[in-house]
Amino acid sequence: MNRENLNIAFVFIGLVLLQIVILNNINFLGYINPFFYIVFLFYYPVKKLDSAFLLLSFALGLAIDFFSNSGGINAAATLFIAYIRIPVIKSVLGKTELEFNNFSFRKLKFNKTISIIAILTFVHHFIVFGLEYLKFDSIQLIVTKTFLTSIFTIILILISFILFYKKNSS
Repeated sequence: MNRENLNIAFVFIGLVLLQIVILNNINFLGYINPFFYIVFLFYYPVKKLDSAFLLLSFALGLAIDFFSNSGGINAAATLFIAYIRIPVIKSVLGKTELEFNNFSFRKLKFNKTISIIAILTFVHHFIVFGLEYLKFDSIQLIVTKTFLTSIFTIILILISFILFYKKNSS
């Protein structure tokens, strides 16, 4: 196992443990429960649509579902944003092709990074809460929980990027 795969395995396990042990127990104002584990999708190297990445994303969501007793909604949402990650990156950057070997969130301008993170986070959370409540009359609750939880999750992800991801680039 090479070093990159070992790092990915540690991040995967660490994020599952962080989410189930600490973050699943946060429920601020009844609306905010951060889903920080999706930072894995930003940490994983960007390559062409990679079946290993899709499988790991599904497994990550499934692990969260297993320990949260949430019936597969995290797996569905995580797999979906893993699938749309490259098209979102291309649309935010305004490019039709990406140089996958040279791509890194470290090299992007801050506003591009935050745009990609925000889009994928909002989509993920909307799917999670949409599947959780699954009623049209719950649309206000779905939108409220999506918005508040996404803002909190985005802040946590940006803090982690500032503390860990940017530091490793020097």
